[in-house]
Amino acid sequence: MARLCEDRVVVVTGAGRGIGREYALMLAQHGAKVVVNDFGGARDGSGGAAGPADEVVEEIRAAGGEAVANAADVSDWNQSKAMIEQAISSFGKIDAVLNNAGILRDRMLVNMSEEEWDTVIRVHLKGTFAPARHAAAHWRERVKAGEKVDARIINTSSVSGIYGNPGQTNYGAAKMGIAAFTIIAARELRRYGVTVNAIAPGAFTRLTSDLRDYTEEQKEASSPKWVAPIGTWLCSEESADVSGRMFEANGRMLAIAEGWHRGPTVDRVEDPTTLGPIVTDMVAKARLNAGMDGKDLD
Repeated sequence: MARLCEDRVVVVTGAGRGIGREYALMLAQHGAKVVVNDFGGARDGSGGAAGPADEVVEEIRAAGGEAVANAADVSDWNQSKAMIEQAISSFGKIDAVLNNAGILRDRMLVNMSEEEWDTVIRVHLKGTFAPARHAAAHWRERVKAGEKVDARIINTSSVSGIYGNPGQTNYGAAKMGIAAFTIIAARELRRYGVTVNAIAPGAFTRLTSDLRDYTEEQKEASSPKWVAPIGTWLCSEESADVSGRMFEANGRMLAIAEGWHRGPTVDRVEDPTTLGPIVTDMVAKARLNAGMDGKDLD
């Protein structure tokens, strides 16, 4: 088997279970040296333990790979910085950050608490920003020192964010924010040899296991193992020409989700009393927002 990530150093956050674990294992199979980060908390972000990260590291090492564990809270500025520094001190460099850590605090908007909002936004959005920012600053310094950089940031969005799912205004807002973050960061970091992409995964994990009843056949079709290939490829040198993209990945398909585009347009309007028929006509001509399946709503 050709190894896509030979000798590349990759930090994977939230890698103790689910999709993150599959990323870490496949990256190691393809020759990457992996920093396995996991705070070890519950699905709602409470608690914390080093065990999940340690277990994945042991699994990688038992298969002949190289990995170290990290239990940082990636939404903490200093802990994220120390995590990036650990990758460099352990393996001499860092080539990619795969931001995967996340939690759920689902609630309808009228019942959502401030704490449920703040915690989900912090873990997902700041937990993407902080590792990316510290890694990007390192790569910029390397470029300024005259070195060539061929680096990657891969973020985790969701169909809940890019298409919209009731009961997840906090989670969806964070994931849509990550989509915008990805596009902008891709444009900013291109000059330093860094690509930035995002994945909206679909998988049966502890975060999604109670959303509906799954048969064993459905569990296999929804295995997080189907998400790992695109994450691994995006960490590799082969993906150098791909940046600012959103990939959907699950057991049924791999797709690129296309972002906002300007639709029906009219000349500027001064009098708001004239807008009724104008807006009605524009809305009638505009494409519908997508549903959770990525297709136009009925």
